Amino acid sequence: MTDPSSSSGGNVPVKKSDDTGMALIVYILYLVAFVIGVSAIVGVILAYVQQGKGPVWLQSHYQFQIRTFWIGLLASIISGLLVFIIIGWFMLLAVAIWYIIRCVKGIVWLQASEAVPDPTSWMFGTPKSA
Repeated sequence: MTDPSSSSGGNVPVKKSDDTGMALIVYILYLVAFVIGVSAIVGVILAYVQQGKGPVWLQSHYQFQIRTFWIGLLASIISGLLVFIIIGWFMLLAVAIWYIIRCVKGIVWLQASEAVPDPTSWMFGTPKSA
């Protein structure tokens, strides 16, 4: 995958790596949120700031990240409220697994310079060809 506008001799253009760097940082901040919770808030703010910038395929990542934050927050709040009737613990575990899978899949798509197939999905951005 070479780009004629790239001044470097490598396979990845300099501009593209700069663009993907911020999206990668957001995914990493989301994963770090399991240890330092406030990092997810920083991540979603960065995603909102970067949302209209970059190529369309990269914008799909920011949309996916923003939805991941808000859906995860809502599901976590509901699960937290249900902890008192035991099912909440299982729901919290399911939300954590869902959150990790979305972040990892997003990173994989980002590293392959691919758009998120369905950034508005509630699940994992199911590929359109599937």
